[in-house]
Amino acid sequence: MSTFSLNAISPIDGRYHDKVFQLSNYFSEHGLIKNRVIVEVEYFISLCEIRLPQLKNFDKSYFAELRNIYKNFSFEDSTNIKEIEKTTNHDVKAVEYFLKSKFDNLNLSKYKEFIHFGLTSQDINNTAIPLSLKEAIEDVYLTEISTLIDKLIELRTQWKDIPMLARTHGQAASPTKLGKEIDVFITRLEQQLNLLKLIPNSTKFGGATGNFNAHYLAYPKIDWVSFAKNFTEKRLGLDYSFPTTQIEHYDNMAATFDNLSRINTILIDLNRDFWTYISMDYFKQLIKKGEIGSSAMPHKVNPIDFENSEGNLGIANAIFNHLSNKLPISRLQRDLTDSTVLRNIGVPVAHTIIAFKSTLKGLNKLILNNEKINSDLEDNWAVIAEAIQTILRRENYPNPYETLKNLTRTNEKINKESIRDFIETLNVSESIKNELRSLTPQNYTGI
Repeated sequence: MSTFSLNAISPIDGRYHDKVFQLSNYFSEHGLIKNRVIVEVEYFISLCEIRLPQLKNFDKSYFAELRNIYKNFSFEDSTNIKEIEKTTNHDVKAVEYFLKSKFDNLNLSKYKEFIHFGLTSQDINNTAIPLSLKEAIEDVYLTEISTLIDKLIELRTQWKDIPMLARTHGQAASPTKLGKEIDVFITRLEQQLNLLKLIPNSTKFGGATGNFNAHYLAYPKIDWVSFAKNFTEKRLGLDYSFPTTQIEHYDNMAATFDNLSRINTILIDLNRDFWTYISMDYFKQLIKKGEIGSSAMPHKVNPIDFENSEGNLGIANAIFNHLSNKLPISRLQRDLTDSTVLRNIGVPVAHTIIAFKSTLKGLNKLILNNEKINSDLEDNWAVIAEAIQTILRRENYPNPYETLKNLTRTNEKINKESIRDFIETLNVSESIKNELRSLTPQNYTGI
């Protein structure tokens, strides 16, 4: 571990950095600056393409050179921009000055005043940041959660025929199958992922208060709304919001954070269920040579991966919830409270990815203890009382529920023999008795 990691305040930049380092490409200061450069360069090129009078003679062969500025964007470049910011005390203006110096180097000085032409900083931030979030979800998030879901699908298939005692309110309930219980989580996750993919990645692009004041003043004959829509949607792959104030509404970004939080809540539920099954001895855990389960109790193998995941999901959701509650609120046409908050959107995403990896690690350690699962079924023959009374209802047997309640609520242990003895007392045909005799906790598992 590097000295930097040991001194990091946040564990996502320290202890867990190796699990989430790829997110730096999207949510670090360097990543944000690079996306700002992309937006500024592509905006200038788009102005050239609509042939503004002052740009109609711009040599299009330079477009490749301009795009190389962000394609070859380096840490030295972002460091230079941060040095400029020390003077400007404005991060987006520092990007503009950086690009103007690049234009000087390319002998394009006479065109450099059309860099950031008519824009406010939020036209850049409200495109660069949604672009970062969109790319991180597509490139990293969806890959990681798909790996986790694939593992659940594998376990669902592997354990699809394993009967298991269900528990409602913590008490023995109608049996189920282990594969089906895993399938519940797969379905929930997949449904929420489908919703996530439907949420637009919205951007704002319209000048100081969203009205294209400067653009319209300089070039009143140009349809600037159509220009901005074309630029943001076709060039950047985002969804254009109009009308807006100086900033994007953030309603769709808030919906994204709420959706990510909902997925995390499902995984907290999953982690707690598997944790509980381990505590019930339904699963053993693979032991890694040299790994310590408990510092005091040598026999223990703690379900630490599910616990680690739950903790990280909780932190992620706390921040996601703040983001979704805060961002859509801004005083009048603009206040700055969104700016510092937006710088933290990578934090809950990072904690979420750490959690995905921990849950996956926990799932990969599971060893099915079929003997214990079956033993619990054998110890709870009372759960087929529902099955018996249902058949008796079907056959119009008098007071079937009350009859079974009297059997199952005695202090005596209900087992296979007591159920069999009870069946013999029933005034039903032999074929019905045979049907009842065939019932076991292992085969009363429904669909």
